[in-house]
Amino acid sequence: MARLTKKRKEALQKFDLSKSYALQEATQMLKDVTFTKFDASVDIDVRLGVDPRKADQMVRGTVALPHGTGKTVRVLVLCTPDKEQEAKDAGADHVGLDEYIQKIEQGWTDIDVIITMPTVMAKVGKLGKILGPRGLMPNPKSGTVTMEVGKAVGEVKAGKIDFRVDKTGIVHTSVGKVSFSPEKLRENIAELITTLARMKPASAKGTYFRTIHLSTTMSPSIEIDKTSIAGI
Repeated sequence: MARLTKKRKEALQKFDLSKSYALQEATQMLKDVTFTKFDASVDIDVRLGVDPRKADQMVRGTVALPHGTGKTVRVLVLCTPDKEQEAKDAGADHVGLDEYIQKIEQGWTDIDVIITMPTVMAKVGKLGKILGPRGLMPNPKSGTVTMEVGKAVGEVKAGKIDFRVDKTGIVHTSVGKVSFSPEKLRENIAELITTLARMKPASAKGTYFRTIHLSTTMSPSIEIDKTSIAGI
């Protein structure tokens, strides 16, 4: 068993691991239990009462966080020449097609999101083995395969995130930074929870929202009292 660092021990002493906290209290506690010198990400883990092995219980979608994630998102747009200027004007970091497909085939994946067009998916699809495991494969459901590439770039840059339930039934995603005010974090979390509630599969039985935990990079995890979140 790994030894606890002094700072982690101090963080653990600031709250009760066996207790769940109201969302308002938890978002205020985050700064106290975070001991990184950098502006750590705030992550949420939502365990859902679904069986992801069943196609009709796969929960996947996008949500536009009101205050974004605080992270600079690097966007690559793979498009035809007539769409390149639209992508650049919207703030894409990299724009092109064949030259970037070749770079990716050679191992380059220094990006966070790839947006492309339906008309070039035949070319992009060949990159599935490289992009799939890294969560970078464009998908129509997440809005990253579209003819409106400029709009898609703008939404991603403004805080639109893609999420999906993992094989254990957990949705894990970032909802901001420690430097965010507790109010901004709560508004981002509320937007995510509302979106997940709307996506509840009709075939999912029993309790849908099982547990919700909040943490920052390297911090202990704080369990949230579900009754403190509207929409559950």
